[in-house]
Amino acid sequence: MQLRASAIVCASRPHGETAAIVRLLTAEAGLVAAYVAGGRGRELRPVLIPGNGVEAEIRSKSDSQLPFARIELVSSRGPWLGEPLPAAAIAWVTALTATCLPERHPYPALYQALGALLEAICVAPSARGWALPLLSYEVLLLRELGYGVPIARPEDDDWGAILTTFDLLGRELARYPLADRRGDAMGARVLLRERLGRIHG
Repeated sequence: MQLRASAIVCASRPHGETAAIVRLLTAEAGLVAAYVAGGRGRELRPVLIPGNGVEAEIRSKSDSQLPFARIELVSSRGPWLGEPLPAAAIAWVTALTATCLPERHPYPALYQALGALLEAICVAPSARGWALPLLSYEVLLLRELGYGVPIARPEDDDWGAILTTFDLLGRELARYPLADRRGDAMGARVLLRERLGRIHG
Protein backbone atom coordinates (compact mmCIF):
# COMPACT_ATOMS: atom_id res chain seq x y z
CA MET A 1 0.00 0.00 0.00
CA GLN A 2 1.27 3.44 -0.95
CA LEU A 3 -1.00 6.40 -0.45
CA ARG A 4 -0.67 10.13 0.08
CA ALA A 5 -3.99 11.68 0.97
CA SER A 6 -5.89 14.13 3.06
CA ALA A 7 -7.30 12.37 6.10
CA ILE A 8 -9.26 12.84 9.32
CA VAL A 9 -7.80 11.41 12.51
CA CYS A 10 -10.49 9.19 14.05
CA ALA A 11 -8.55 7.42 16.81
CA SER A 12 -5.08 7.24 18.28
CA ARG A 13 -3.73 4.86 20.90
CA PRO A 14 -0.25 4.43 22.38
CA HIS A 15 2.01 1.72 21.00
CA GLY A 16 5.20 0.89 22.83
CA GLU A 17 7.09 3.69 24.52
CA THR A 18 6.98 6.39 21.87
CA ALA A 19 4.79 5.34 18.93
CA ALA A 20 1.06 5.42 18.25
CA ILE A 21 -1.42 3.46 16.17
CA VAL A 22 -3.81 5.83 14.41
CA ARG A 23 -7.00 5.26 12.48
CA LEU A 24 -7.35 7.70 9.62
CA LEU A 25 -10.38 8.23 7.41
CA THR A 26 -9.48 8.98 3.79
CA ALA A 27 -11.71 9.46 0.77
CA GLU A 28 -9.62 7.11 -1.38
CA ALA A 29 -8.99 4.15 0.93
CA GLY A 30 -11.57 4.55 3.68
CA LEU A 31 -10.47 3.86 7.25
CA VAL A 32 -6.78 2.97 7.49
CA ALA A 33 -4.87 1.94 10.61
CA ALA A 34 -1.20 2.91 10.60
CA TYR A 35 1.87 3.02 12.82
CA VAL A 36 3.24 6.50 13.55
CA ALA A 37 6.78 6.58 14.91
CA GLY A 38 7.12 9.21 17.64
CA GLY A 39 3.34 9.57 17.80
CA ARG A 40 3.44 10.02 21.57
CA GLY A 41 6.11 12.71 21.43
CA ARG A 42 5.67 16.40 22.05
CA GLU A 43 5.54 17.30 18.37
CA LEU A 44 3.16 14.64 17.06
CA ARG A 45 0.83 14.08 20.01
CA PRO A 46 -1.17 17.29 19.31
CA VAL A 47 -1.30 16.36 15.61
CA LEU A 48 -2.93 12.99 16.32
CA ILE A 49 -5.94 14.41 18.18
CA PRO A 50 -9.16 12.81 16.88
CA GLY A 51 -10.97 15.25 14.61
CA ASN A 52 -7.82 16.84 13.23
CA GLY A 53 -7.42 17.17 9.49
CA VAL A 54 -4.03 15.91 8.30
CA GLU A 55 -2.02 15.09 5.23
CA ALA A 56 -0.88 11.48 5.48
CA GLU A 57 1.74 9.49 3.63
CA ILE A 58 0.96 5.81 4.23
CA ARG A 59 3.18 2.94 3.13
CA SER A 60 3.37 -0.80 3.70
CA LYS A 61 5.41 -3.54 2.04
CA SER A 62 2.50 -6.00 1.97
CA ASP A 63 -1.26 -6.06 2.53
CA SER A 64 -0.78 -8.10 5.70
CA GLN A 65 1.60 -5.58 7.27
CA LEU A 66 0.46 -2.63 9.37
CA PRO A 67 1.35 0.44 7.30
CA PHE A 68 3.68 3.16 8.49
CA ALA A 69 2.43 6.73 8.27
CA ARG A 70 3.99 10.17 8.21
CA ILE A 71 1.51 12.80 9.31
CA GLU A 72 1.38 16.57 8.80
CA LEU A 73 -1.21 18.78 10.47
CA VAL A 74 -3.64 20.65 8.20
CA SER A 75 -6.40 21.74 10.61
CA SER A 76 -6.52 21.38 14.39
CA ARG A 77 -9.57 20.77 16.56
CA GLY A 78 -7.47 21.29 19.69
CA PRO A 79 -8.88 24.75 20.50
CA TRP A 80 -12.38 23.27 20.87
CA LEU A 81 -11.43 20.44 23.19
CA GLY A 82 -11.75 22.77 26.17
CA GLU A 83 -15.41 23.42 25.32
CA PRO A 84 -17.61 20.66 26.82
CA LEU A 85 -20.20 20.32 24.03
CA PRO A 86 -17.93 20.55 20.98
CA ALA A 87 -15.39 18.28 22.69
CA ALA A 88 -18.06 15.65 23.40
CA ALA A 89 -19.40 15.85 19.84
CA ILE A 90 -15.94 15.49 18.27
CA ALA A 91 -15.12 12.56 20.56
CA TRP A 92 -18.37 10.80 19.66
CA VAL A 93 -18.34 11.16 15.87
CA THR A 94 -14.69 10.16 15.56
CA ALA A 95 -15.13 7.17 17.91
CA LEU A 96 -18.24 6.10 15.99
CA THR A 97 -16.36 6.26 12.69
CA ALA A 98 -13.27 4.45 13.99
CA THR A 99 -15.35 1.71 15.61
CA CYS A 100 -17.93 1.00 12.91
CA LEU A 101 -16.23 1.27 9.55
CA PRO A 102 -14.39 -1.72 8.11
CA GLU A 103 -10.81 -0.96 7.16
CA ARG A 104 -9.80 -0.08 3.60
CA HIS A 105 -13.32 0.22 2.23
CA PRO A 106 -13.76 3.67 0.69
CA TYR A 107 -16.76 5.71 1.83
CA PRO A 108 -16.19 9.05 0.08
CA ALA A 109 -19.62 10.37 1.14
CA LEU A 110 -18.82 9.68 4.80
CA TYR A 111 -15.41 11.32 4.47
CA GLN A 112 -16.97 14.48 3.04
CA ALA A 113 -19.81 14.46 5.57
CA LEU A 114 -17.51 13.97 8.56
CA GLY A 115 -15.26 16.81 7.44
CA ALA A 116 -18.25 19.13 7.05
CA LEU A 117 -19.70 18.04 10.42
CA LEU A 118 -16.44 18.68 12.28
CA GLU A 119 -16.24 22.11 10.68
CA ALA A 120 -19.83 22.87 11.73
CA ILE A 121 -19.13 21.76 15.31
CA CYS A 122 -16.20 24.17 15.47
CA VAL A 123 -17.74 27.23 13.79
CA ALA A 124 -21.39 27.13 14.90
CA PRO A 125 -22.16 29.47 17.81
CA SER A 126 -24.03 26.72 19.67
CA ALA A 127 -25.01 23.05 19.45
CA ARG A 128 -28.23 24.09 17.70
CA GLY A 129 -26.06 24.78 14.65
CA TRP A 130 -24.64 21.27 14.42
CA ALA A 131 -27.11 18.92 16.15
CA LEU A 132 -29.03 18.16 12.93
CA PRO A 133 -25.88 17.67 10.82
CA LEU A 134 -24.68 15.24 13.49
CA LEU A 135 -27.92 13.25 13.25
CA SER A 136 -27.65 13.31 9.46
CA TYR A 137 -24.13 11.90 9.70
CA GLU A 138 -25.32 9.05 11.92
CA VAL A 139 -28.12 8.23 9.48
CA LEU A 140 -25.69 8.35 6.54
CA LEU A 141 -23.26 6.04 8.33
CA LEU A 142 -26.03 3.54 9.06
CA ARG A 143 -27.16 3.62 5.42
CA GLU A 144 -23.63 3.29 4.05
CA LEU A 145 -23.21 0.18 6.20
CA GLY A 146 -26.48 -1.27 4.91
CA TYR A 147 -28.81 -0.41 7.79
CA GLY A 148 -31.71 1.63 6.44
CA VAL A 149 -33.37 3.32 9.38
CA PRO A 150 -36.84 4.88 8.96
CA ILE A 151 -36.24 7.94 11.11
CA ALA A 152 -37.88 11.20 10.11
CA ARG A 153 -35.83 14.40 10.16
CA PRO A 154 -37.01 16.73 12.95
CA GLU A 155 -37.70 20.41 12.39
CA ASP A 156 -34.72 22.70 12.79
CA ASP A 157 -36.30 24.68 15.63
CA ASP A 158 -37.85 21.77 17.57
CA TRP A 159 -35.19 20.97 20.14
CA GLY A 160 -37.36 18.39 21.90
CA ALA A 161 -37.85 16.48 18.63
CA ILE A 162 -34.12 16.69 17.91
CA LEU A 163 -33.33 15.07 21.28
CA THR A 164 -36.00 12.41 20.70
CA THR A 165 -34.46 11.60 17.31
CA PHE A 166 -31.03 11.52 18.94
CA ASP A 167 -32.30 8.88 21.38
CA LEU A 168 -33.95 6.83 18.61
CA LEU A 169 -30.78 6.84 16.54
CA GLY A 170 -28.76 5.83 19.59
CA ARG A 171 -30.85 2.68 19.92
CA GLU A 172 -30.35 1.88 16.22
CA LEU A 173 -26.58 2.36 16.49
CA ALA A 174 -26.40 0.17 19.59
CA ARG A 175 -28.55 -2.50 17.92
CA TYR A 176 -26.68 -2.69 14.62
CA PRO A 177 -23.12 -1.47 13.92
CA LEU A 178 -22.13 -1.20 17.60
CA ALA A 179 -23.92 -4.35 18.80
CA ASP A 180 -20.76 -6.29 19.58
CA ARG A 181 -18.44 -3.40 20.41
CA ARG A 182 -20.27 -0.60 22.18
CA GLY A 183 -17.64 0.07 24.84
CA ASP A 184 -16.12 3.49 24.81
CA ALA A 185 -17.93 4.59 21.66
CA MET A 186 -21.41 4.52 23.21
CA GLY A 187 -19.97 5.98 26.40
CA ALA A 188 -18.93 9.01 24.35
CA ARG A 189 -22.48 9.27 22.98
CA VAL A 190 -24.02 9.06 26.47
CA LEU A 191 -21.81 11.94 27.61
CA LEU A 192 -22.81 14.00 24.57
CA ARG A 193 -26.51 13.28 25.22
CA GLU A 194 -26.19 14.43 28.83
CA ARG A 195 -24.66 17.71 27.72
CA LEU A 196 -27.21 18.27 24.95
CA GLY A 197 -29.98 17.59 27.47
CA ARG A 198 -28.95 20.65 29.46
CA ILE A 199 -29.91 22.91 26.57
CA HIS A 200 -33.46 24.14 27.00
CA GLY A 201 -35.86 23.97 24.08
